[in-house]
Amino acid sequence: MTTPTRLFDFPYHQLTQYPQENCMLVKRGSHWTNISTKTYLDQANQVSRALLNLGVQPNDKIAVITTNNDPKWHVLDIGILQIGAQNVPLYPTFSQNDYEYILNHSDAMYCFVSDAVLFDKVAQIRNKTKLKSVFTFEELGSLESWTSFLALGDNLEFEPQVEDLRKAVRPQDLATIIYTSGTTGTPKGVMLSHQNIVHNVFATGKKLNLHSNQKRVVSYLPVCHIFERAASYYCQYMGFEIHFAESIDKLGDNLKEIKPHFMAVVPRLLEKVFDKIVDKGSDLSGFKKGLFFWALKLGERYQPYQANGFWYEFQLSIANKIIFTKWREALGGQLEFMLAGSAPMQDRLVKVFTAAQIPVFEGYGMTETSPAVSVTDMRNNGFKIGTVGKAIDDVEIKIAEDGEILVKGPNVMLGYYKEEELTQQSIIDGYMHTGDIGELDTEGFLKITDRKKEMFKTSGGKYIAPAYLEAEFKKSRFIEQIMVVGEGQKMPAALIQLSTDFVLEWAKRHEFHISDMANDKRLVERIQHEISYYNQKFGQWEQIKKFEITPDLWTTEGGHLTPTLKMRRKEIMKIYNHLIVKIYSAEKGS
Repeated sequence: MTTPTRLFDFPYHQLTQYPQENCMLVKRGSHWTNISTKTYLDQANQVSRALLNLGVQPNDKIAVITTNNDPKWHVLDIGILQIGAQNVPLYPTFSQNDYEYILNHSDAMYCFVSDAVLFDKVAQIRNKTKLKSVFTFEELGSLESWTSFLALGDNLEFEPQVEDLRKAVRPQDLATIIYTSGTTGTPKGVMLSHQNIVHNVFATGKKLNLHSNQKRVVSYLPVCHIFERAASYYCQYMGFEIHFAESIDKLGDNLKEIKPHFMAVVPRLLEKVFDKIVDKGSDLSGFKKGLFFWALKLGERYQPYQANGFWYEFQLSIANKIIFTKWREALGGQLEFMLAGSAPMQDRLVKVFTAAQIPVFEGYGMTETSPAVSVTDMRNNGFKIGTVGKAIDDVEIKIAEDGEILVKGPNVMLGYYKEEELTQQSIIDGYMHTGDIGELDTEGFLKITDRKKEMFKTSGGKYIAPAYLEAEFKKSRFIEQIMVVGEGQKMPAALIQLSTDFVLEWAKRHEFHISDMANDKRLVERIQHEISYYNQKFGQWEQIKKFEITPDLWTTEGGHLTPTLKMRRKEIMKIYNHLIVKIYSAEKGS
C-alpha cells in the first residue's frame, strides 16, 4: 500500500496494514457497538453506488448535518469523496437562515441529517433550495431513511464505475467545502483539497510521537470542524479505535468507559474540566484540602525539562502519587496527552495538566489552513509554555509589519467558494493572511496575542487586545465567560456570564440567597473584587473599569458561542446592547 495521498486512502491503508475489528464504536443504549475496517469500507462503497444510482457526478455537493458524531458520518464521507464528489459538512447549531444560504450557495444536491429535529429544521427551508432529497440516519418511518438510501447501493453494476472514479481523483482536487461557523458575518465556504488535509495529517502526526496502533481515542468535538475531522483521518491511518462519545454532557462518564490514550480538546472544555476538579478539591476539608491546593499551586509553577530543579521535581513526584493520580483516573486513567486547538489556552491550564502527567500540546491553525500551522512537541525542546509551538513541516510563518500572522505552505486552502475577490484579499503572494496577531521568538516559537479584527482603540487612542484580557479574568472561578468591549469609548468594560454552580455554592457557604444573579448587590461587589484583583496585571488604560452581569447563559443554541465554544462577539454585542448602553451612559453621567 502506497502512502495515502487522498482522504479516502486512509481507511484503505488501515485495511491492508492493520485491519481493526473495533475500527469505530458508538454507544447504542447501554452497549458499545462496533464496526470493523472491512464493514466501514464495504458500507462506504455501498454509499458510492447509491450516490451514483441517484445520479451524483464528480464535483457534485452533498451536505451532511449531525448532532453527535457517528460512524455513519465517516462512512458517508468516504463514499462521497471516492467518487470525486464533495462533502459539505454543516453545524447542527446553524440557524434555518444559515442552512438556506449555505445549501444554496454550495449547490448541494442532497442532504443527510442525523435525526428528526434536524430533518424538520431542513424540511422547513427545503423548498427554497435545490435539494432533491433529505435522508436521515435515524429510521423515522419516512422513505428517505439511511436504510432506504443504502438499498440504492445494492446494485453492484455501479461498482466498476466506483473503482474508475476512485482512480481518477487527484490529490490536488477539491475534497470539501467547510463553511465557517462565523464569529462575524456571513459564513464563508473554505475549499480544501485532498492534498491540503493529507499533508496536514502527516505533518501534525510527526509532532505527536505516536507509533503503536494499539490506542483508543474519543471523538466528541463536532466532526464538521476541520480540527476533529483531520484528527479522525489521522486515527484511521494509525489504526486507532475511535470511540464516539454520546455527547459533551456525558463525556466524563464516557472517558471512564473508553479510557482513551489521547484526546483533542478546545480551551473552554478544559477550563470546565479544571473548574470541576477544583470544585471537588474545595469540598475537601482539613489536611486533604490543604494537600490538594498545595499540589495545585505546585502545578501552577510547572516548567518543562526540569527547569525548576531537583527539589521541585521531588515535590511534584509526591503530588503526582497522592493527588494528580486522581485527576488522571477521572479522565480514564490512560491519557498520554491532550491536543488543544481552536482558541488560545490559559498558560495555567497547560502548566497544571502537564505537571499532572497529562501534557497539553497546543496547536495553532484555522479552517483555511487545513487546520494546523504549528504544534508544540515535548521532544527536542519543542515545548514552550505560552506559545503554540513551531511551524509544522513545509509551512512558513512570518509576521507582517502590523503584527498579523501570515502563513504559506501546502496547507493553505484553495480559496473561498464563489468568492474570488475575498480569496485574493486573503491570500497574497501565496501567504494566507490569518487575521491573528502574533509574535515569533528567536527560536521560531509562535505566540498568539489577539485577533486583528477584535482589537480596538479607546477614544484616547490606546489599543486594547480583548482576548489577552479575557484569558486572565477567566481564571476567576466566578467567571464562566467574559467579553471586553469599549471600541471608541473612554475606557474598556466587560460583559460577564457568571459560573452559576460556583456562585450558588459560594452563596450557600455565606448563608444568603441570590434571587437575581445579574443585580444582587453583594454578588456584584464580590465580582468587583475579582475584577480589581486581575486588573493589577494590566496597564491603567487596559483595566476594566465597569462591567455588567448578563442574566442568562451563553450557549451555542442562543447564538452566543460557536460550536467550538468561541464567543460570537457581534451576536453577543447585539443581544446585550442595552447593557453596553447602560455601562457607557452611566459613565457619561458620572
